Amino acid sequence: MGQEIERKFLVKGEFKSHSIKSIRITQGYLSTVPERTVRIRIKGDKGFITIKGIGNESGASRYEWEKEIPVEEATELLKLCEPGVIDKTRFIIPEKSGLMFEVDEFYGENDGLTVAEIELPSEDHPFEKPEWLGEEVTGDIKYFNAMLMKHPFEKW
Repeated sequence: MGQEIERKFLVKGEFKSHSIKSIRITQGYLSTVPERTVRIRIKGDKGFITIKGIGNESGASRYEWEKEIPVEEATELLKLCEPGVIDKTRFIIPEKSGLMFEVDEFYGENDGLTVAEIELPSEDHPFEKPEWLGEEVTGDIKYFNAMLMKHPFEKW
């Protein structure tokens, strides 16, 4: 339980060759109220429930609570979620200082969108930006997964 601090970027180049791991993710939302989103996620063979609070002024920091739940329960809860499902593959790419980029390649109605996030210990923590990292979109709500579910990339 605690504060999540992350920055988000579009991806502009080839990144997969830098990946050390990838995993398929399916997720839906029981609530997309900005003050408290409630997400159900199946990540590989594991299930999770996550509650996130509203972001701060920069959009880089917000409260996050997550708990692993049995995948069977996550599958059942996905049936109760708001319309729209996020389907993506997440690629894990190390950053030189030991941090990790999580690069999400989306499918379905969000096909063609690829977004990278990096979780930081503080908002001003320095990190090296690889050549494949594009425009920063931290705090731009249209790139939040809860919004991509309602307003998918193919309709922009």
